[in-house]
Amino acid sequence: MAPPKVDLARALRFEEIRAFLRRSHAVGLAVLLGVSYALGSLLLGGMLVLAPEHVSTSVEVLVGGSGGSWNYPALFVVAPWGVLGLPFFATFSMVVVAAGVGLGMAVAAVLTYRLVRPSTEEAARTKSVGIATGLTPAMISLVTIGSCCTTTAAATGGIGLIAQASGTTTANLVLNNWYLGVAQMAIVWAAVFGQELLLTVYSGLLGLRSTSHPTPRVVVPPLDRRWVAGATLRTLLAIGGILWSLSMLAEWTTHAPSTAGPGWWVRWIVQHQIVAAIAVGAAFFPVGTARVIAAVRRGPLRALGGVLAVAAVSVLVWLPAPLPSWGLDSLADQILGAAGAPATWGAIALGPVTGVALGVRWALEFALPAGFVLAAVLAPDVAFAPLWATTVRAAGPVPGASGAVGPPSVPVRGAVGPAPDAP
Repeated sequence: MAPPKVDLARALRFEEIRAFLRRSHAVGLAVLLGVSYALGSLLLGGMLVLAPEHVSTSVEVLVGGSGGSWNYPALFVVAPWGVLGLPFFATFSMVVVAAGVGLGMAVAAVLTYRLVRPSTEEAARTKSVGIATGLTPAMISLVTIGSCCTTTAAATGGIGLIAQASGTTTANLVLNNWYLGVAQMAIVWAAVFGQELLLTVYSGLLGLRSTSHPTPRVVVPPLDRRWVAGATLRTLLAIGGILWSLSMLAEWTTHAPSTAGPGWWVRWIVQHQIVAAIAVGAAFFPVGTARVIAAVRRGPLRALGGVLAVAAVSVLVWLPAPLPSWGLDSLADQILGAAGAPATWGAIALGPVTGVALGVRWALEFALPAGFVLAAVLAPDVAFAPLWATTVRAAGPVPGASGAVGPPSVPVRGAVGPAPDAP
């Protein structure tokens, strides 16, 4: 029997997480953590100010005013206990992020408790996987807490991190604070999605009864240097791909899509989204992404493989003038801009991100996703080999799997799972 397959529709509904929390009697914990995070965001973000005053209670709904249109309608409450301001999109994004944090931190708490108990050898080998993946949404959310809500000093650290990653300024994000909410929702829920995949694949191996998948005969890769390298690559591909995708939205704060020319749309769709989709897909679904790459490298879909290669190359190599002035972006042209080369050489003037932050952004958002996509098209065996070191695989022969793209099956000896006669 092959490893459990992920039903994307079920995964996007987080059915495994919700079932796991129900079985663990931790739904109340998830609600408590989500509400606590929302309250902390309100306080740190300045949307809730507790300042007792001798005033009467008043409630006002603002349908328009200064600031972006995404802030309206807004609810404004003044009461003897303080002031509560709830602009529309900031409130919506805070609720969405709080829901993700509640789910993620509750799963982290339950997983950590179960994985630190005495366990079998197979479960012990997956402890670091479960704990690290379980805590990821909590770590991300705490780093950027309050940043989607307002622009007070309490949120400056979160805003600054997002600005550095997006290649824009803190002031620009303050002015266009809708982007902060979008970025935080995307990052936190991507981490929760990673938890969903963890529970789907590892629930049986961790001794956690799964309602949706039987425990198949599979082998968990050993936690050695190859596993660490593969896990690191998958993590960096996910982070770099998500940030590279979100940076398109950051650019919309300075280049309106309604007035952008063809060059900008090529940049946003081909250079950003296509490259990011393959990078993130490889991080979350290495087997499925490898099969997509295999399909576009041959037959009638070969032209799509050419598009992937061109997209990756255009992000990495030098683009001559006037392509950068039309909107196209590349790592080489940004390096020329940092070196002070003239625009006639294709150099791109850099934004406020400099120093180490700029180098990290070049490596994580430009070089890694585009380099992986190019390697996947030209030499998929080499590109995906590190990812197989972290992938649960079938034990023994898999019926109908001859010639399939994915991690190799291994001998049944030492496999984890039910007896051969189990379904």
